[in-house]
Amino acid sequence: MSEVGAARFREVFTTSAFGIAVTDLRGVCVEANEALAEVVGLPHASLPGRRLLELLHPADADALAAMYRAVGSGRVDRFREQRRLLREDGEPVWVRLAVSLLRDADGEPAFHVTVVEDVTDLHLLQRSLDHQLLHDSLTGLPNRQHFTTRLEAVHGASPGGITLYHLDLDAFAVVNNGLGHAVGDRLLREVGRRLEAVVAQEDALVARIGADEFAVVVTTGPTTPQVPEMVERITEALARPVESGAALSASIGVVDRPPADWDVDELLRAANATLHRAKARGKRQWLPYDRHEDARSRSRLARAARMPGALADGEVEVEFRPVVDLASGLAVGQVARLRWDELGHDECAELAEVNGLSPALGQWALREAAEAAAGWSAGPLHVVLSPMQSRDEDLVGTVKRVLDETGLPGAGLRVFLDTRSLLVEDGDNAQVLRDNGIAVGLAGFNGGQAELSLLGEQVADALLLAPSVVRRLAGQRESLPHKAIGQMLRAIREAGTAVFVPEVETEEQAEWWREVGVDGAFGPFTGPAVPGYEL
Repeated sequence: MSEVGAARFREVFTTSAFGIAVTDLRGVCVEANEALAEVVGLPHASLPGRRLLELLHPADADALAAMYRAVGSGRVDRFREQRRLLREDGEPVWVRLAVSLLRDADGEPAFHVTVVEDVTDLHLLQRSLDHQLLHDSLTGLPNRQHFTTRLEAVHGASPGGITLYHLDLDAFAVVNNGLGHAVGDRLLREVGRRLEAVVAQEDALVARIGADEFAVVVTTGPTTPQVPEMVERITEALARPVESGAALSASIGVVDRPPADWDVDELLRAANATLHRAKARGKRQWLPYDRHEDARSRSRLARAARMPGALADGEVEVEFRPVVDLASGLAVGQVARLRWDELGHDECAELAEVNGLSPALGQWALREAAEAAAGWSAGPLHVVLSPMQSRDEDLVGTVKRVLDETGLPGAGLRVFLDTRSLLVEDGDNAQVLRDNGIAVGLAGFNGGQAELSLLGEQVADALLLAPSVVRRLAGQRESLPHKAIGQMLRAIREAGTAVFVPEVETEEQAEWWREVGVDGAFGPFTGPAVPGYEL
């Protein structure tokens, strides 16, 4: 090296912000700069004569020694690694090492040159970011992403299998809206701590995977509690009130020892589906996974998911059944019914409630039916609205627009609103519709005291029994329910409210309803439903 080159190297060596050490092939430090002394917290004068490997973290020393030997032998020219050094006080320092070989005048390996960059702050920041990426910021528990990765690992590696518990806190919105979000946040943290305490003796992982959803995966071992016992422990742990007085329960879906060939997405889906079935039964309920029920539910939800496309493609149709006066046998109107392939009206309406399509489907069906009814003389059109439609704040406006655009007079339409919806909402829709000359009925009528009070308030001039009531009575001939419903309906008719019966299957059933004295009925006993153009 020329004198100029040597001077330049000396300048860089001395003033560099990076630590630099020159060591012989045995690893003994020949020379080091001040920056390296600052990194390791040693006096600068103590570095020459010291083996560089002594400054390395013990966990990294062997691997780095092999790399240094590879450079010294000429097998590689250089290497770069992120490793740990140890300061004099024992604290680890994360550094980036860049190691290269210096050769002598004959071209033979002579020295190692090691450049050291202190990246401890960057490493800690990265670890913090990694933790934030994989953990819930409120509870400190693993988040969904982290839980999914761990779940996949334990599912494939547990000889005894695993059990997955998917929890959804019941009525958590009551705490948030009633006591404030600060209390809700404290409660979520406490839920996380209590769940961890429940499984503290198990090989388990607790995670927060949604706003008020938690998951627990337990690796099954000889002493692992059975599922009912574990559920009971969880329920008892959550039931203890916190300082604010609030306490929670949870609905739980359990997948116990799932098949080994399930992937993690299928496992999470099965747990979530089971959770939703548990929630449908009420609060503080739990259910184990049932593959037969899951298959039925999945098929139903798949149909619900496809329904918007079917409506747009014209696969959903409006059909009509005659509403028959059972005393005379004559049709006194037509009721609009939905049809999608083999699915009848009730199934279509139920799917539309599930997927949120109900308002749009209801408006479309009302318009289709009104257009057909405007061109016939088959009596008034009866339309049964879904719960979501019945609560629609724009229902009156929708009905009036349809009548104006189709030319169907208001007297030619009878709208049946969902009874339960009117029990929880005010009766404004019913009253305004009646004020506009449109007959209003109550659909899904079961005969309860609260429902009878609606008739007393005169929000409707007709009622349509719930199909479930009709089906139950069909299988209980000459029973107490038969007598009770008959007496109730006679009293209702005497008070001036018309009574209609849906889904009457046979002539025999129709005859019994005729004896009761209802005003009309419709169903398969009159034959198949027909499209509007046939009327």
